[in-house]
Amino acid sequence: MDKDYKEKIKKLLALAESPNEHEARAALLKARQLMAEHKIEEADLKDLEKQKVVKKIIDGITCSKRREPWIIDLSDTITRNYCCQGYRVRGYGKQTFNIGIIGFEEDAEIAEAVFLYAVDCVRSKIKQIKAEYAMYHRRYVKSLCDSYGMGFTYGLLKMFEQQQKDNEAGWGLVLVIPKEVEEAASFLNAADFKANINYSRDMLREGIRDGENFRPERRLQEDLQDEIM
Repeated sequence: MDKDYKEKIKKLLALAESPNEHEARAALLKARQLMAEHKIEEADLKDLEKQKVVKKIIDGITCSKRREPWIIDLSDTITRNYCCQGYRVRGYGKQTFNIGIIGFEEDAEIAEAVFLYAVDCVRSKIKQIKAEYAMYHRRYVKSLCDSYGMGFTYGLLKMFEQQQKDNEAGWGLVLVIPKEVEEAASFLNAADFKANINYSRDMLREGIRDGENFRPERRLQEDLQDEIM
């Protein structure tokens, strides 16, 4: 059952390869729904075996206050909404952060896959922005890219919140950070991450608008559900 559930989510994300912004959120929301349904199924089967809490660094993803700072907020948004806790670590004397996840082993595996997918989605859009504004000053282009990344994250958070509200009477209360994970994450440094972003209001609004205008009943979600069931 576990393998089938994880394979469904991975297939869902793979089906949305090269997504636009709306398609990305459709895949992320559907993946979250599948996680909730799986947890309800576990409870119905009285699968009460204590799960192992794992802590791991995500390979290949780094950021700093100047380079892709939106990654920190994106990590926090996704891990919290997939029953995990995100964290960041920085080597002594370095400006670059590594991104990590703490959670039950199965949850952490899914949260990592979703996070990597989301990073790819934002980077895909950023690539388009860089191409479109190639003749502009690099600092201006950076402000557009960072603003879009932060807008995407905020729009995604709004969608998770709406999804939670829409399913309050069903599985909405299932996706919480377990007590064991919170205890394991209690050592984390809670200091604020203050990114160096010169915001572009237009690009920030574009990212937010993409999220707020998205509706889960869009065609892609229906197509994906047909594919994985």
